Amino acid sequence: MSSTPPARRLRLGLPRRVFSQILLMQLAIAAGVAVLATGLFLAPLGDQLDDQAMRRALAIAQTTAQQRQIVRDLRDTPPTADGPVQRESERIRAATEAEYVVVMDRRGVRWSHTDPERVGETVSTDPGQALAGREVMEIDDGTLGRSARGKVPLRDGEGAIVGAVSVGIAYDSVRARLIHAIPGLFAYAGGALAVGALAAWLISRRVQRQTRDLAFSDIAGLLAEREAMLHGIREGVVALDRGGRMRLLNDEAQRLLGIGGEAVGLSPGEALGAGRTADVLAGRVTGTDLLTVRGQRVLVANRMPTDDGGAVATLRDRTELEQLGRELDSTRGLIDALRAQDHEHANRMHTLLGLLELEMYDDAVEFVGEVVGDHRVTAEQITERIQDPLLAALLVGKATVATERGVALWVSERTRLPDRLVDSRGLVTMVGNLVDNALDAVAGTPHARVEVELRARGRTATLRVRDTGPGIPAEHRELVFTAGWSTKEPPAHRQRGIGLSLVRRLAERQGGSAIVGEASGGGAEFVVVLPEALAERDLAEPLPAGPDASPALAAHVNTAAEEESR
Repeated sequence: MSSTPPARRLRLGLPRRVFSQILLMQLAIAAGVAVLATGLFLAPLGDQLDDQAMRRALAIAQTTAQQRQIVRDLRDTPPTADGPVQRESERIRAATEAEYVVVMDRRGVRWSHTDPERVGETVSTDPGQALAGREVMEIDDGTLGRSARGKVPLRDGEGAIVGAVSVGIAYDSVRARLIHAIPGLFAYAGGALAVGALAAWLISRRVQRQTRDLAFSDIAGLLAEREAMLHGIREGVVALDRGGRMRLLNDEAQRLLGIGGEAVGLSPGEALGAGRTADVLAGRVTGTDLLTVRGQRVLVANRMPTDDGGAVATLRDRTELEQLGRELDSTRGLIDALRAQDHEHANRMHTLLGLLELEMYDDAVEFVGEVVGDHRVTAEQITERIQDPLLAALLVGKATVATERGVALWVSERTRLPDRLVDSRGLVTMVGNLVDNALDAVAGTPHARVEVELRARGRTATLRVRDTGPGIPAEHRELVFTAGWSTKEPPAHRQRGIGLSLVRRLAERQGGSAIVGEASGGGAEFVVVLPEALAERDLAEPLPAGPDASPALAAHVNTAAEEESR
C-alpha cells in the first residue's frame, strides 16, 4: 500500500469563523450598496444633462429671437453668406459656444448657418412647430450630427411670425460631461466603500471578541449543550442581567422557587415577593452557601457575578439532606439512649432479681410499678396537653432521649394545644430544633432541665423552650439565627448553624417571629409566636406571660397576642 496521504480536495465556501463570515457579508453589502447607489445616480444623470443642454439651446434661441435688428435684416436683405443676419448669428454662436445658430424665414430657408455655403438652403428638419408659434426642445439629428436643439418663433414688432430661430448644442459635449462626471462619482463611491469596509472590520472585530472567535456551528453546539445541561441538572440555575432582572430559569429553579417561565424579565422581588430568597438572588445578602426557605423547602444559594454586570445564582435543595441529617442525629441519639437504657435495664433486672431472691415480693411489685408508671405518666401528660399527634409523639420521644442523657424534659403545666394546626410539620420542625439545641446546651451540667410550653389563643400559637444551660450572651442573640453561625463543630454529614435559622425562617413565613432571651434563673429562653397557626379561633382565656418569663419576652408575647385579637 502507498504511504502517500490522499490529496485534500479544495473546499470552496464561506469560512467557518463568525468573524470572517460577518466581515465578508458586510463587505459584500457595502460593495453592493456602493454599486447600486452609483448606478442609481448615473441613470438619471444622462437625462439631466440632456435636459440642461436643451434648455440652454432654447434660452439662446429665445435671446436671439429678441434681436429686432435680425427681424429688419430678415425683411430688408437677401440670404447671403456675408449678410448681416449671418454675421449676427455667428457672433451669438461664438459668444454662447453653441454648435449652430440658424435663422430661417417662414419658408424654412436658412439666413444663417455654421457652414456659409448652406445659407439660402432649406433646413433639414421640420420647422413647422416653431413657425406655428410653439417653442420646441428636442434631441435630434441634423446636417451637423446629433444635437440638443431649441427652436422658437421669430416675431416682428406687431407680433406676427416672420421666421424661426434654431439653436443646437453638440451632443458630444453632453456625453463628455457625463464621462467627465464618472471618475468623480467613482471616487466618492470608493471612499464610501472604504469607510464601509473599515466599519465592517471594526464591527467584525467586536463580534470576534464577544464570540471568542468561534464558528457558527460551535456556537450552535454550545447552545444545544447549554440547554441540555441547564434543564438536565438537578440544581436550580437563575441568571440575572445587569438590571437585576431574571433572564434565565432552568426547570429545577422553577420547581424549587415555585414559579414558572412567566417570571423571566422580572426582578426577584417582583417574582418571589419580599423575603430572604429574593434578597439572596438580588445580591443584597452576600456570602457562600446562604440558607433560605422557600415554601416547604430549605435551599442553599450561591451567587456569582458575570462579566456583563449580571449574575448567576445556583440553588440546591437541602430539605431532604437536612431531614436525613436530623434523622441520623436522632438515630444516633436513640442508639446512645438504647445503650444507656440497656445498661439501666440490666441494673433494674439485677435489682428485681435480688428482691425476688430475698423473697421481698411486695417490694419487687412496687419497684416494677414505679418503673412502668413513670413512662406511662409522662406519655399521658404530654398527650393530654398536646392534642396534635405528631407533636405529642415528638415530645414523648424527646423525653425518653433526654432522660437517658441525664436531662429532665418538662412539658409545662400551662401547655394547651388543640388539634387544629395549619402546618403541623412546620411546628414539629421548630419544636424539634429548639429542644435538640436545648438538650445540647444543658448536657453534662448539674440539675439539667429543659421546659417546653405550647399555648394557643385564638389562631395564635406560642412556643417557649427554656433550659438551664449557660445561656446566650446578649451580643449573640441575633447571630444565633444567622445561617451557618454556630459555636459547635459541624458533623461530617451536614452543616451547623441551620436549625435556629430554619426556625426563624419558618416562623417569618407564617407571619410570626422568633426571639431569644434570658430565662429567670439563667439559661436561654426561646419564644416563637405564630399568629395564624390554628385553623379556627379557640375561645381560650388570655395567655399570661408566665411568672418566670423575662420582661422582654413577656412583652413580646403579649404584644403579638394583642395584635392577633385586633
